[in-house]
Amino acid sequence: MADFRTGDTIVARGTPAGRGGIAIVRIAGPLVTEIATRLLGVIPEPRQATLLQFGGKNNDEVIDSGIALFFPGPNSFTGDDVLELHAHGSPVVVDELLERICALGARHAEAGEFSRRAFLNDKLDLTQAEAIADLIDASSRTAARAATRSMQGQFSAKVHDLNERVTELRVYVEAALDFPEEEIDFLSDTALIERLALLRENFDNLEKTVRQGCLLRDGVTVVLAGRPNAGKSSLLNALAGYDAAIVTPIAGTTRDLVREQIDLQGLLVNIIDTAGLHTSDDVVEGEGMRRTRRELVSADHALLIVDSTEEPESAAAELIRELPANINYTIVLNKLDIIGGPAGVDISDPSIIRVSALTGTGIDELRQHLQRALGYQPSAEGGLIARQRHLQSLRKASGHFAHACAVLADSAAGELMADELLQVQNALAEITGQFSSDDLLGRIFTSFCIGK
Repeated sequence: MADFRTGDTIVARGTPAGRGGIAIVRIAGPLVTEIATRLLGVIPEPRQATLLQFGGKNNDEVIDSGIALFFPGPNSFTGDDVLELHAHGSPVVVDELLERICALGARHAEAGEFSRRAFLNDKLDLTQAEAIADLIDASSRTAARAATRSMQGQFSAKVHDLNERVTELRVYVEAALDFPEEEIDFLSDTALIERLALLRENFDNLEKTVRQGCLLRDGVTVVLAGRPNAGKSSLLNALAGYDAAIVTPIAGTTRDLVREQIDLQGLLVNIIDTAGLHTSDDVVEGEGMRRTRRELVSADHALLIVDSTEEPESAAAELIRELPANINYTIVLNKLDIIGGPAGVDISDPSIIRVSALTGTGIDELRQHLQRALGYQPSAEGGLIARQRHLQSLRKASGHFAHACAVLADSAAGELMADELLQVQNALAEITGQFSSDDLLGRIFTSFCIGK
């Protein structure tokens, strides 16, 4: 784990390494004004872009000329004094500038150290800090917009609102325990029962939002499996919208994995085209099929591609037997352009989509079906970005809340209920970082890029 020392002055480039028009170097910490005086000759006016020379070791040496921006703490991103230098984007210039700043007392920042300081100085909470990294890594416009909303605090607001409702409930329970002379009967209190039902609905709604946010951030993996020449590669090309895989009439054209990404209304889907599953003594084909089965084990969903012209019932049954346990799948009957439609095809499995990868018939329906099968529902009002740790903490809080309700229903034990509600609050606080371990913070912030 990185050694984050909050009393140090840190420096890092805020733009990607390499040659470019502009490179930004960011400095934060207690030595910023001293470094500015020695590097620039002056302390720039706060929050005003100032054209200055960046001086080297000797008084008459100039490293570069550029824009300097000074943000005095606590009104800065990190809460410390912050100085940004906008230099020309030469790697040589940037390296010399970083070397000079370190010679003046700064050290190179660890990954995520600027954002971690902002969190520790209460400039943003943990979900907002994570959303910064998620915005940088966003793979679709929908994911980027969702990350922006989380970065602006909309996700945090939902968690805080739920936590406040739990607090109100806990205050009520604690008051009943502290003032028994009021003789509040938990079980007969209709208002309490209604409050619990409303809270349960709030938990369910937030969990749904967080699940969608996890899908937006992480994406899903879908594996195409089927017999040789069933049309797997043609289907991949139809879903991708261009020729991502080689297609020929020769069975067994695909012998290795072909990976492609498609965007389903903001949901990133990693589609893997695989070698056809069949009996073969060919060593290369055997290795391809081994890789197919390996990918199926870790897939979120499988599309079983069946040639509608060749005994689809038995082909589907054979493919289903190849699947690992507990994987969700969809049977896709391909080549409807040849048989002229679904007539005569009778497969009893309820999850069946009929398509023609050649003509595009049914591809839109398959896309919509995939969204439903993967549990993704594009939000009209705009979703939020979220991580698996958020979902785990929320489910832990929801579990404690369910136990609190069970305690009330079974024994009306107010003390036990109050303790469960405290555990609910602790689990919710893990999401925003009000309650978090140093180990968790280390894992989160070291996953950031340098300079953020």
